[in-house]
Amino acid sequence: MDVKMERKRWEKTTLKKFLEKKGERKNFFLDFGVEIERIYTPEHVTGDYVEKLGFPGEFPYTRGVYPTMYRGRLWTMRQYAGFGTAEETNRRYKFLLQQGQMGLSVAFDLPTQVGYDSDDPMALGEVGKVGVAIDTIEDMHVLFENIPLDKISTSMTINSTAAILLTMYQIVAEERGFQADTLRGTIQNDILKEYIARGTYIFPPKPSMRLVADTIIYCSERMPKWNPISISGYHIREAGANAVQEAAFTIADGIEYVNWVKRRGVNVDKFAPRLSFFFSSHNNFFEEIAKFRAARRIWAKVMRDKFGAENPKSCMMRFHTQTGGSTLTAQQPLNNIIRVTIQALAAVLGGTQSLHTNSYDEALALPTKKAVEIALRTQQIIAYESGVVDTIDPLGGSYYVEWLTDTIEEKVWNYLDKIESLGGMCRAIESGYVQREIADSSYKMQMDIEKKEKIVVGVNKFIEDEEMKIEIMRIREDAERLQLEKLKRIKERRDAKKIEEVLENIRKMAEKEEDNKNNIVPSIYEAVKHRATLGEIVSAMKDVFGEYRAPTVV
Repeated sequence: MDVKMERKRWEKTTLKKFLEKKGERKNFFLDFGVEIERIYTPEHVTGDYVEKLGFPGEFPYTRGVYPTMYRGRLWTMRQYAGFGTAEETNRRYKFLLQQGQMGLSVAFDLPTQVGYDSDDPMALGEVGKVGVAIDTIEDMHVLFENIPLDKISTSMTINSTAAILLTMYQIVAEERGFQADTLRGTIQNDILKEYIARGTYIFPPKPSMRLVADTIIYCSERMPKWNPISISGYHIREAGANAVQEAAFTIADGIEYVNWVKRRGVNVDKFAPRLSFFFSSHNNFFEEIAKFRAARRIWAKVMRDKFGAENPKSCMMRFHTQTGGSTLTAQQPLNNIIRVTIQALAAVLGGTQSLHTNSYDEALALPTKKAVEIALRTQQIIAYESGVVDTIDPLGGSYYVEWLTDTIEEKVWNYLDKIESLGGMCRAIESGYVQREIADSSYKMQMDIEKKEKIVVGVNKFIEDEEMKIEIMRIREDAERLQLEKLKRIKERRDAKKIEEVLENIRKMAEKEEDNKNNIVPSIYEAVKHRATLGEIVSAMKDVFGEYRAPTVV
């Protein structure tokens, strides 16, 4: 039976009669502007099954990176947490582990992210506010006190100062008797998206990219189970990008990092298996699922066809997902529980390897313990009660999902071709192209909300006048004072002469030409081990690298 002919018959008879009586709502579009058809049939799905979908654990990984996916092992449930002092955050980590969390995810405060010690005047009023304050390795010891670093994996959302925090974690583990080559975890270390969307950069792009490459090479040699980078679309999406842009710019960033490390003479199969990714999951359920599937397929092709990767693991896109923070609303905050559930389910059906579910109160403040517990329980109910983990890629073969996966893939390739024509991602960022694309998308989305072409429940429709009162997380008033007192004690009892020696060694290494023999991370390791502070190490590198000032993008 000819499906196309049958569809036309259906449209002229059954559908036409119904529309004449009942009509139909209008304006069905994906967030990236493509119109959604009324129904999808086999005629919308083209190409060879094995070539486009294949089987789980095999190229092109459309249906998942592992042969058994969640039938073999569930995704890692990893709630992002950090606030105030290391002592407070350590208590939160222990609570989360007791509730069934499988891995830790560290949020650092703003001074730590941009390279200031807590006693720096620039840090005044920001210590411990949006994450935990980490000044020296002693803070890191407290942060992970009585937590089994040999049994858990740890993710650290840190970029400009990633190499410093990585060596802190490594030394803490070593001082407790664990070998570096056994440690499992991830540092974000994705500086390109900082220039695009987030802003916690310190140094200009070239020395920053050197630091990223140094860290990737360092981990490939000394910490082979550690992911030295999490190439992050999440923050690009939070800045206003649509799903296609999120996937495209993230993959373009990944290509740029691979190019930089390859130029150092490192074989792609030595480091690529440990590259990881980080995506957001928003409310358009099928769009998100298709985005994840398309991204896996594109990355596999990029690694095989562009970089000549021979190890299958080099072609696997393993990724962490976080539900969309920018989708949460301060109005009617309990509605966020439903939003997060939809987004988490999309991430699971899209094949994520680990997942953070946002808490319902995060549009108002850092999450309370109760809100975090509900967010974690959301993942656990999906995992143990929904049945969606019982078979691999259960939406694979859906005419709509496969058409949508193909459509997103095509549009992502268009962006990748454009970025390559501009000279790669670094030059595309320097020209402002990427930032303008995101700004345009963000503006369109906001206009759609204001015109009510996009409905946000509780914001522009179904509004309630009465304000809902919920418990708010409060950071201790004395957190900054306690951190400053601790930092002062550490500085007083360390060897000041040795500190100056290790900092001077960092300056000398930074002055040398970028080369595998001049990797700066071992020098950072020595400085951290002797209790140099994060701010001191950053200042030593600033003396050579300078600081970056972003141009205005119009």
